[in-house]
Amino acid sequence: MQTLKRDKLKQMLDAGESLFLIDVLSHEQFEKTHIPGSHNIPLADKDFVREVEQVVGDKGPKIVVYCSSFQCTASPKAAKKLDQAGFRQVLDFAGGIQDWQNAGYPVEGMKQ
Repeated sequence: MQTLKRDKLKQMLDAGESLFLIDVLSHEQFEKTHIPGSHNIPLADKDFVREVEQVVGDKGPKIVVYCSSFQCTASPKAAKKLDQAGFRQVLDFAGGIQDWQNAGYPVEGMKQ
């Protein structure tokens, strides 16, 4: 698992790089705000790995997971779980949605 900084993620998305962006927070948090193009697969789901595989198709594509902030531990745990399950290109966007918003990058959802 590698860690990804927000500017690199923005650059990858702007370039149209092929990747799956996965928000591992709850459905409620995802509905409030998320990075455009994200899939919501909460780490708390008991079938988390299987759900990721259903969305991604197999274990080869690039996957970027994120949660709420640098203090949030959900995305590193999700990345580790996916690594252990045999996914080959897992990246953890450590700053999460908070870091993304702090940079003024676009978000979707019902912001409060």
